[in-house]
Amino acid sequence: MRPIHYIICAVIVIVVAVITWFIAIAYRKNVAESKIGKAEDKAREIIDEALKTAEAKKREALLDAKEENLKIKNDFEKEMKERRNETQRTEKRLLSKEENLDRKAEQMEKKENALAQKESALDKQKAKVDELQARHVQELERISGLTSEQAKEYLLKTVEEDVKHETAVMIKEMETRAKEEAGKKAREFVVTAIQKCAVDHVAETTISLVQLPNDEMKGRIIGREGRNIRTLETLTGVDLIIDDTPEAVILSSFDPVRREVARIALEKLIVDGRIHPARIEEMVEKAQKEVETQMREDGEAATLEVGVHGIHPELVRLLGKMKFRTSYGQNALKHSIEVSLLCGLLAGEVGVDVRMAKRAGLLHDIGKALDHEMEGTHISIGVDLCRKYKESPIIINAVEAHHGDVEPESLIACLVQAADAISASRPGARRETLETYTTRLTQLETIANKFEGVDKSFAIQAGREIRVMVVPEQVNDADMVLLARDIAKQIESELQYPGQIKVSLIRESRATDVAK
Repeated sequence: MRPIHYIICAVIVIVVAVITWFIAIAYRKNVAESKIGKAEDKAREIIDEALKTAEAKKREALLDAKEENLKIKNDFEKEMKERRNETQRTEKRLLSKEENLDRKAEQMEKKENALAQKESALDKQKAKVDELQARHVQELERISGLTSEQAKEYLLKTVEEDVKHETAVMIKEMETRAKEEAGKKAREFVVTAIQKCAVDHVAETTISLVQLPNDEMKGRIIGREGRNIRTLETLTGVDLIIDDTPEAVILSSFDPVRREVARIALEKLIVDGRIHPARIEEMVEKAQKEVETQMREDGEAATLEVGVHGIHPELVRLLGKMKFRTSYGQNALKHSIEVSLLCGLLAGEVGVDVRMAKRAGLLHDIGKALDHEMEGTHISIGVDLCRKYKESPIIINAVEAHHGDVEPESLIACLVQAADAISASRPGARRETLETYTTRLTQLETIANKFEGVDKSFAIQAGREIRVMVVPEQVNDADMVLLARDIAKQIESELQYPGQIKVSLIRESRATDVAK
């Protein structure tokens, strides 16, 4: 019984639980439906309120939009009105300008018509003038017997002669004034320098003469089978000429230093009396040392004589070596000393550094000490030596410019040029060979004879002046000034010479008759 009771109780409990569950569900559903209904009512109220608010906002927005449109419309109409007014004003101005242009165009047209009439009148007048001028020209040609071309040529020739005459007169006046102004001071400087400087010049030749005590010495100098003379010639580089000249031997060499070494060695051998190859070699060596010492002493004496100090010892030695070098018979060392003294005197006159001027003058020909041993001119060799031994740029330029190869960069360089010319061109300072002398005179006369209007020419004063005789019918007084200038320029361009050459033109007319 109990199990059935338990089962029934369990069924009842289950049934009660199920019913309770359904009841709870129904209750919840009713509660939820009640809340949903309230919520839907609330939502409808909210939506209605929102619709009302939206409608109010819409009406406000429409009112604002209408006001804005009205305002924009009013502004647009106002702006359009202003633009129409501006356009009307512009149109009025354009119309006014067009009217002004039309009036100006009418005035220009009237002026053009007037100008056309004037041009027509001028053309007619020009034609009349041309016709009258042609008649006048014909009449002038008839009266003068010349054509217009002939008259033009005659007029041009007359004007050309007048201009040539005036040019010649002007050139002559300017040259005269320049010579008067510049020549006076230049002559004063040069004359003062020459008066204060007197230097002796010893002419050196290419041979030296050694006196012998007797003619027997010639055989001893020649030696057995000529061994002594061959040894001496080989060691010194000098030719010994033993001829019929009594008690004398001639030493010949282009190098004066070698010739001096040979002369001293030969004189020592003659005094010693022992002449054989070994003794010759010993004496030549002693002579070389003696000549070297003499060159240094001569160089130092030259620097002391002109008062220049601080020169490199090698340059001093080369100065002494220049004693054995000649140029046109003028001793190179004596010439350098004279140029140095002249430079110092001229520098004192013009107010520049006297010591620097003397130094430049002393070293200006230093390249001549080596120009027969090295390639190049004595100017280029001298410049290299001065640079090598640290001479100043002023000295280097003076050495380089003293023959006009480069432009002088200082007043001292100009003074060296002047002093070199004075020393070289002074009468008796240099001598030339007869062939060179006659060739230069011939060239002078040939240059002058080339010019038109020259009858004949004569070179005089040892080639320092040329006198030119002109044909008087071809060359007038005005042409002579220009012709003299042209001849001088041609001589400068074609000839090389020391000093100056004076060109003198002579025009002479003669009339001869015989009284009977």
